[in-house]
Amino acid sequence: MEKILYLMRHGQTLFNLENKIQGWCDSPLTELGIAQAKIAGRYFTDNKIKLDHCYASTSERACDTLELVTGGRLPYARLKGIKEWNFGRFEGMDDFLNPPLPYRDFFVKYGGEDQEAVSKRMAQTLSQVMEQEDHYSVLAVSHGGAMACFLRYYKQPLPHGMKNCTILKLKYEDGQFTLLDCFEPDFSALGK
Repeated sequence: MEKILYLMRHGQTLFNLENKIQGWCDSPLTELGIAQAKIAGRYFTDNKIKLDHCYASTSERACDTLELVTGGRLPYARLKGIKEWNFGRFEGMDDFLNPPLPYRDFFVKYGGEDQEAVSKRMAQTLSQVMEQEDHYSVLAVSHGGAMACFLRYYKQPLPHGMKNCTILKLKYEDGQFTLLDCFEPDFSALGK
């Protein structure tokens, strides 16, 4: 039976709105972020996707997004391995202080992680999840930077910008992830 991972970015947060570097520090979902998560949840109902397991990063913004997407009807586990990139002393600072991409090992000298470490922990954690016998349709809510590192690790195409509540549909087979689809929910009804 085919194994599918739905890897999703959280909804808009206060730090997203204020153009702050977030990383391992956390800020709450905004009203828009809450509405985004509810709209993104329709992807699963509209496509009649039955999830057998759900996971979220240990960050509150990811957990809250997952609870809103599933309507609080599904249990989930929290995983440190799918947390956002640790940006060290840059966390909480203005976005314009970020260096140009790719970051590679830039944040290490400031107490953060390098790209390879983020990529490996995401790949290891999500592979362990999908290797479990009864995991065929799995939702994992994570973060934009960590998700981009994950896609790079498996040499998959990167969606432009990785907007809030973007859902990546990935097939897991023979220890590899393959991107099947990238869904960006339509938030035009929110008027923002």
